[in-house]
Amino acid sequence: MTPKAPKISIIMPAYNVDRYVRRAVESIQHQTFADFELLVVDDGSTDRTGQILDSIADRDIRVTAFHQENGGAPAARNFALDRARGKYVMFFDADDWAEPRMLEEMYEFAEAGQLELAVAGFYIDTYYGDDGQHTTELKSCPTRVYDTQREFRTSAWELFDANQLYAPWNKIFLRSRIEELGLRFRPTFWDDFPYVLDFVRDVERVGVMETPYYHFIRQRSESETARWRPDMYDKREEEHGWMLELYRHWGLEGDAASMEVVQRRYIERLVGCIENVCNPQCSLDAKEKLAQIERMITSERAQLAVAVARPRTKMMALMLLPIREKNVAMAYREGRFISFVKRHNTRIFATLKANR
Repeated sequence: MTPKAPKISIIMPAYNVDRYVRRAVESIQHQTFADFELLVVDDGSTDRTGQILDSIADRDIRVTAFHQENGGAPAARNFALDRARGKYVMFFDADDWAEPRMLEEMYEFAEAGQLELAVAGFYIDTYYGDDGQHTTELKSCPTRVYDTQREFRTSAWELFDANQLYAPWNKIFLRSRIEELGLRFRPTFWDDFPYVLDFVRDVERVGVMETPYYHFIRQRSESETARWRPDMYDKREEEHGWMLELYRHWGLEGDAASMEVVQRRYIERLVGCIENVCNPQCSLDAKEKLAQIERMITSERAQLAVAVARPRTKMMALMLLPIREKNVAMAYREGRFISFVKRHNTRIFATLKANR
């Protein structure tokens, strides 16, 4: 006899997270909503992650632990998607946790509105030091069910502006729609963003919940803050292209509010690319760094974005000044300063970023 399909399939890739994965899983086990399956994929962990998951799965029939060679989070999520049976799918990171009423209230909301996608608020908890101190940033939008596809599209800029549509983990997706689209995660760095964009491209029934449930955890260890990503600029360029193409597909490339958010998103992330080049771990020499910054800030894309964007704070307007003036030396100094703050005072950096 085939077991009854659960209402929600929760998919969790896990790699070397033995310090956090028990908290993540237990926050799901302790939900007020019990009709779920949790599919956890141990992605070739070399620590105790796999053992912890096996011990949990042995005691809870709702939890299934899979083990595979390390292939990255996209492959792990896709492996679980191929085995999911729920009406809805939720994605969960193995170092995060959720409030206990998340599944119940999101499921009821999705069912009441017959939604393909339900989006909820979330917290960003940034930890610094070894004593559990952290800053908490709330991301949410007012509760609303969009009556038509057009209404969602013309209002989506508000959700993008509040960081509601980038990550997959503050959402439940209608699984039949995922399978209808043949949608899977791309084998790329920052794979979750294109997955969400692919889903919302032609989505029709969307609802937003103001209530925050999900806690996205940033552990700011010294090694992480010191990290240099050589391909960051190329990835941001690719992402911006995806956003522009999405709005072309929606027929909203001339919508002022939508384009302001798209261009502001790009130019704010360009500041992050400048900081990345100024990271001490960057292998470029000083001349190469300046040439890279010049290429970034003088491009046609950058100049269009800085002309359209309307910074929300005086601090952000000041940070965009070197780009607006195409001043490479000023941009370099600014990037070095941001990099210093990021590496030496995580609390201040997180606070400034949250209030940019």
